[in-house]
Amino acid sequence: MSDHVYKVVELVGSSPNSIEDAIQTAIKRADQTLRNLRWFEVMQTRGHVENDEVQHYQVVLKAGCTLEGEGP
Repeated sequence: MSDHVYKVVELVGSSPNSIEDAIQTAIKRADQTLRNLRWFEVMQTRGHVENDEVQHYQVVLKAGCTLEGEGP
């Protein structure tokens, strides 16, 4: 088994539909510019309430990408 080294980035995703959709939004967008995306961790969840109803969901994620090339 080889050793893995990851670069960790912070992402914020949002959605009017659900927390899960906010996560998918962040991951799909990050996948357009980051290579080797391997994992994520939800750090925070938030929402916006208006007229006694949830109007928007927001999540803060840490995501890990494996580094390219060989290590020492």
